[in-house]
Amino acid sequence: MRLQTGEKSRGFTLIELMVVVAIATVLISIAIPSYMTQVRQSRRTEARTAVLDAAGREERFFSTNGSSYTQTAGSLGYTGFPIAVGSGYYNLTVCSPACAPSAVGAPSYTAIALPIAGTSQAQDTACQGFAVDSTGVQWAETGGAWAQNIPANAAAALCWSN
Repeated sequence: MRLQTGEKSRGFTLIELMVVVAIATVLISIAIPSYMTQVRQSRRTEARTAVLDAAGREERFFSTNGSSYTQTAGSLGYTGFPIAVGSGYYNLTVCSPACAPSAVGAPSYTAIALPIAGTSQAQDTACQGFAVDSTGVQWAETGGAWAQNIPANAAAALCWSN
């Protein structure tokens, strides 16, 4: 059908379509990194929660069994160590007496969550691991080194707050 003089065409021009595609591309390029950041932070939260839960289980074990902590998974209500936590992105282990990064003497423990190799969380260079020891000190592995979660250490404090 040919358009008569004075009739308007219905539809989109190529320029209008390209403008819509360009706007959609800009929105997507902003949304995807933001979404991935939120996903990474939620996985970190799951790891921190698992470490603190393990610490609570150790304290419960200590209060009912006298003068020692345990690294036996069954005594803490787990099936075995390492145990996958954080939707399968971190491995949780407990060592007693305390092991690195903590240097607390016996009786003691350290609960540690480290990213599982091959997962996207293993590429998280800002907060690579989380730990808590029997004295309640929180640790974060940032840039390949463990640091205490104290206000003077901004990187570790950021890991425990995000």
